[in-house]
Amino acid sequence: MESHPSFSVLSALIAKYPRASSSLFQAYNDIVYAQQWHDVEVVDLETCSRGAVKGRKRDTEEVLYVVPCSLSETLSFAWFVSSFMSLRTPETNPPFIFLAITTQDASIVYYKLSQGIVKPPV
Repeated sequence: MESHPSFSVLSALIAKYPRASSSLFQAYNDIVYAQQWHDVEVVDLETCSRGAVKGRKRDTEEVLYVVPCSLSETLSFAWFVSSFMSLRTPETNPPFIFLAITTQDASIVYYKLSQGIVKPPV
């Protein structure tokens, strides 16, 4: 992992949150190299004990947030609320986040989580 080009960007959060490091590493690399998002940054979510990824999909202006986790983790409703609260600033209040669920075989699945009750498009 240390020899990978993205390690220098992620190293501070990998050291700070070792239990969540593999999920962050996997999600970040998928977003940067496979999905080719723009303006990608990592964000420290202290209350969730992990880093998140902020960026824009290709050909869009909307800033999106991805919170990585492992399939083996147990997450609670309070954890999801904490994720939203950690990303809220005076300038931003994301109406949704993507949860990047990673596995040991390098699979990754993204779930869109919205705040409150949101009617899905029909």
